[in-house]
Amino acid sequence: MLHKIDLEHILFLDIETVPEEEAYSQLDETKKELWDHKSHYKRTENVSAEEYYENAGIWAEFGKIICISAGYFHFKGSQRQFRVTSFHGEEKTILQQFKNLLETHFRHPKYLLCAHNGKEFDFPYIARRMIILGLTVPSKLNLFGKKPWEVPHLDTMELWKFGDFKHYTSLKLMANILGIPSPKEDIDGSMVRQVYYEEKDLERIIHYCERDVITVAQVFLRLRNDEVLPEDQIMHI
Repeated sequence: MLHKIDLEHILFLDIETVPEEEAYSQLDETKKELWDHKSHYKRTENVSAEEYYENAGIWAEFGKIICISAGYFHFKGSQRQFRVTSFHGEEKTILQQFKNLLETHFRHPKYLLCAHNGKEFDFPYIARRMIILGLTVPSKLNLFGKKPWEVPHLDTMELWKFGDFKHYTSLKLMANILGIPSPKEDIDGSMVRQVYYEEKDLERIIHYCERDVITVAQVFLRLRNDEVLPEDQIMHI
C-alpha cells in the first residue's frame, strides 16, 4: 500500500520543544499549582514538581515549540532530491510560517504529513500551540469530523507497529535496525532544553531537528523497500 503513495505528496516533519519558561520559579502561582497537578502521575515520590519541570516541554500546555523542520521529495526525471528547511525563532512566527506552508504548497487533499510518533506528539502539539497562541488550525491538522481514512497523517512508528498498539520503537532504534546510516549527533532529545536555555545554541537544535526529519524520510523509504537517500540527494534550503 505504501508504494501507492507518491513520495512528492508527503511532507515529513519533526518538532523540538522546551518548557515555556527556563525555570519553575518563573511560573506564576496558578501555573505552578497546575503543573504540580499535571506532573504528579509522572513523578516518582522523591522528585518534586520543581525538579521535574525540566521535562515540561513534552506537554503543549506547559511547553513551546522552538523549531519545526520539514522535508519533501522532488523528482526531476530520474533525479531524486530531498529538500529540508526549518522554521525557528519566536514561536508564534514559527507556527504562522508553518501554517502558511500547509495552506499554500501542501493544501491539496492529496498531500500527507509524516512524522515519527507524529499522531501522538508532533501533530496534536502543533495544533494545541496554535490554538493557545490564537491561530486557526489548518485543515491538515484539524481532525474534527474527519473519518479515520480521511486523516492526512502518516506515522512511521505506527506503520512499524503492524497493529501492535502496545509497542513503542524510537526513531533511533528503527534507523539502526533498518540499516540507515546515522550521522554523528552531538545532542539528543533529552539535551534540547539545556542547549536552548543554558547554552543558547539554537543552531545545534536546528541541525538536530533536520537530521531527525531526514531519518524519518529514510525510515519511510525502507518501509517501502526503496533505496535510502545518499548524502548527495539531500539539500538544505
